[in-house]
Amino acid sequence: MLEGLRIIEIEALGPAPFAAMMLADLGADVIVVHRKHGRPAPGMPERSVIDRGKRSIELDLKAPDDVAVLKQLVGRSGALIEGFRPGVMERLGLGPDALMAVNPDLVYGRMTGWGQTGPRAQTASHDLNYVSLSGAAWYGGNAGEPPFTPPTLVGDIGGGALYLVAGILSGVLAARAGRGGTVVDAAIVDGSAHMMNLLMALGQTGGLAIARGRSLLDGPHWSRCYACADGGFMSVQCLEPKFYAAFLDLMGLSDDPDFTQQFDADAWPKQTALLAGLFAKQPRAHWEKLFEGSDACVAPALDPRSSAADPHMAARGVWREIDGVFQAAPAPRFSTGEERAPRPLPARGDHTAEILSWLESGHQT
Repeated sequence: MLEGLRIIEIEALGPAPFAAMMLADLGADVIVVHRKHGRPAPGMPERSVIDRGKRSIELDLKAPDDVAVLKQLVGRSGALIEGFRPGVMERLGLGPDALMAVNPDLVYGRMTGWGQTGPRAQTASHDLNYVSLSGAAWYGGNAGEPPFTPPTLVGDIGGGALYLVAGILSGVLAARAGRGGTVVDAAIVDGSAHMMNLLMALGQTGGLAIARGRSLLDGPHWSRCYACADGGFMSVQCLEPKFYAAFLDLMGLSDDPDFTQQFDADAWPKQTALLAGLFAKQPRAHWEKLFEGSDACVAPALDPRSSAADPHMAARGVWREIDGVFQAAPAPRFSTGEERAPRPLPARGDHTAEILSWLESGHQT
């Protein structure tokens, strides 16, 4: 879908390379600028899933000749992505003003946790800190327990990378419409707070309470995960009354007076305890079979490997193992039916000679 769009990614951590991976999955020509003679960040592999489908060139952005190469690349690209603290790219002489002087239509994507401005802009932090301050972690966890959201998903990926992708694509559309380039300030605190607006809509009708454990999606017995006898887990979220009725019917609780008041927050702790006791009596396979094909809104809570083996996930080919690397397939899908299988993972500098040769040739594509 994005064939013909070239994006330059300056090597960084977390949400910035993930955003570039997603754009590469969608067909963009992403050239990642790896540090010359650098090494992957601690804990990261030599060939990373989040570099799949990209071309890699190694440059030293403190060396004039390599800076000149970067500027040539920028002149032939639609967007650039960087994920440093505010001011780092400017100190390298590669901030928005410098690069948009080379390419006035450039979309300059900046990915940070706190944003380019504000009292915390220069402060080191990580995913959990950002979503905690933004309010996005508040409902992550059961009442009485410390909030904790799935690592990286709400902040780095949801509130960060995906908002950077949206910003980049919006900027590219504007540039192609003749409105020139722009700077995208994608901050995890902004994006993760913005994602809370669905919950804010619930608050307009009383469905959201500030107190944890009293809202429609974070407190009820019908909106949580339960442990099974074998250590597995089942998720339950039968919000609408007709789905709640289907759940009670399959659980044999339709006539149980303890479960008649679905929306009574005062009854939720007792109802939760009763359901926890029931789920703990049988292994996960029992509950999967019981709810299979029903509208009770119940599904197993699986680890990624188990998810890959699930019939639905397998039928859609969501999880793949390619060249020994376990990874999720590109998303979303399109009606054209074009199969976008995960593309190869480059090693650092794999395409340096190829890219330099292309620049020297003077060809635009």
